[in-house]
Amino acid sequence: MKKTGLFVFRLATALGLCLFPLPSSEMPGEFNLHLLPTPSSLTMGTGKLAIDISFRVAITGQNTPGLEAAATRFLHRLQRRTGIAMISKTVENPENAPLEIHCTGQGDPVPSIRADESYTLQISDNRARLSAPSPVGAFRGLETFLQLVHIDGDSFFVPELKIEDRPRFRWRGLLIDVSRHFEPAEIIKRNLDAMAAVKMNVLHWNLSNDQGFRVESKVFPKLHRLGSEGKYYTQSDVREIVDYARNRGIRIVPEFNMPGHSTSWLVAYPELAAAAGPYEIERRWGVFEPCMDPSKEEVYEFLDAFVEEMAGLFPDEYFHIGGDEVHATQWNSSERIRDFKNRHNLSDNHDLQVYFNQRLLKILTKHGKKMIGWDEILHPELPKDIIVQSWRQDSLARTVHQGYQAILSRGYYLDHMQSASFHYTVDPLGDADLSENEKNRILGGEACMWGEFVNPENIESRIWPRAAAIAERLWSPAEVNDIQDMYRRLEFVDRDLTMLGLKHHALYLEKIQRLAGDMDAEPLLIFADLIKPPILTIRKKARTYYSDTPLNRLVDVIRPESGVARDFSDLVDRRLAAPSGETGSSKEIRESLAFWLANDVPLQAVIEKSYLLKETRPLAETVAELCRCGLDALDYLDSGQGPPEAWRQKTDALLERAEKPMAEIYIAILPPVKVLIEEAWQ
Repeated sequence: MKKTGLFVFRLATALGLCLFPLPSSEMPGEFNLHLLPTPSSLTMGTGKLAIDISFRVAITGQNTPGLEAAATRFLHRLQRRTGIAMISKTVENPENAPLEIHCTGQGDPVPSIRADESYTLQISDNRARLSAPSPVGAFRGLETFLQLVHIDGDSFFVPELKIEDRPRFRWRGLLIDVSRHFEPAEIIKRNLDAMAAVKMNVLHWNLSNDQGFRVESKVFPKLHRLGSEGKYYTQSDVREIVDYARNRGIRIVPEFNMPGHSTSWLVAYPELAAAAGPYEIERRWGVFEPCMDPSKEEVYEFLDAFVEEMAGLFPDEYFHIGGDEVHATQWNSSERIRDFKNRHNLSDNHDLQVYFNQRLLKILTKHGKKMIGWDEILHPELPKDIIVQSWRQDSLARTVHQGYQAILSRGYYLDHMQSASFHYTVDPLGDADLSENEKNRILGGEACMWGEFVNPENIESRIWPRAAAIAERLWSPAEVNDIQDMYRRLEFVDRDLTMLGLKHHALYLEKIQRLAGDMDAEPLLIFADLIKPPILTIRKKARTYYSDTPLNRLVDVIRPESGVARDFSDLVDRRLAAPSGETGSSKEIRESLAFWLANDVPLQAVIEKSYLLKETRPLAETVAELCRCGLDALDYLDSGQGPPEAWRQKTDALLERAEKPMAEIYIAILPPVKVLIEEAWQ
């Protein structure tokens, strides 16, 4: 494909245009399916079921309002995908419907960790039947059906097949932190739609931290009035979002951090604190000293009333208490707390936190909730029905060894800007030596999108499509682990998510244009494909950020992972693995490097006109120099002649410079170019 064609293709993707996959060959019945997550079992036939204006859906067996609503949404989405104005409501007689949804049970009124999400989907050339033991299973099957929609020269259709599917893990979550940067309700809903599309089933909603308290409390109104700077969800908002999630088979688990990470609580109610106030909302990122005082009875009286109120908003059986990174300075400095520890035979601050958690657990139990917290809460004096969320090295194995249930988040931190393949290779069962009982205590995992460097403009691009790779790891059989095939299918799922309503591509294009100002954005779009943001720790060290620091620089816009860089790396690998004299890969590599090098002149013109981009000039110059040296390396490799020593010294200095972040940005094409250069050195 010519480079102009590649740009048009990327632009179409950025604008959210949906391009449907075609059969992988012209032979009937052979299709290049792009299902993600991969089903447990799939058997292909040779026929196809046409989707046309006569397409209908019937529900048999147990029907519920939620299932009826899901079928209606399914039909609306099918209409949008095909452009066919079919009737968007269900019919009663399955003989009149090409798709029958048969549900044998009504399921739980509130989504539960025990829900049966299995389903069977059988498609012949004249009808399809989706059967499930619960509405949630039917929800999952409808998402699979939508991913099966193809187009050929005759019609839209789904292929003949049989799928028997069930999740590998019961807990497949996404954490969205809205405490550091608030995310409006419509963004939460869009993410719930995307979660449902890839069969995730838990939204872990981080609602309080040092930087903000985000839920209206009518019992303690100063929490949201003083702790949110006016950015919070009303109770009506919460109920609407909980219902929205329920109708998609998704549980919502709220997290209210205590006893640490609680500055926003203490701004409103300083009497809960371990040290005298006043307090202010924290505007920096990190771990801070303010925390609740476990020695005060009024703290537990407050939490009793608070949990009672929140339990009425969040019907899920689990309530996340945070419990991580408790800064001990205030506890150590308080004579009252030191005396309290002595009187209760608490040897250290860990024991003091266990005391707090035990008191809190009684409150949660009183209001019908079970405790979940980060791995710092693990202690043998807590009951075995709590869940420990693992974020530190080896904590998952320690948790299940001690008889506790666990979910994994280490390795699934989306804010760390790792690749989809990195997350894809992280398995909750891992390589630890676990018994079968211990493996059964691992309920699943959660992708985490912490909020330091995201806002409504870029959060969707930071979550999707990479979270879909984690969704497959948590749903599909462990042996489904082909990274190349995952990326192939991820492209199609990404387009489906755009069609569903996600704005990650449209907002990306908008923000690139904002950076370019009145200039043509094409040079910047091309450049953005060659770079990537740094991991979280690098960014935190680069400069001091505050909660009101604008996230409007190039590092805030570029995608976490570059598909262009990945494809270029594959080209280089093929070139170096090819027999001597093979020139196909060399030609493509040369065209790519020359195209990127030629882009430098118009790119510099864009940079010159944008004060937001001027910090990236050294980065752009380094990328251009890398491309130039990559072309030199290719010349040496193709000619079979080694480079002079001066060239080696020059490229050695270039590679050392290119390894370091510039404007907090890394060069995504550096690894394959470095391979070319080092191969030429040989």
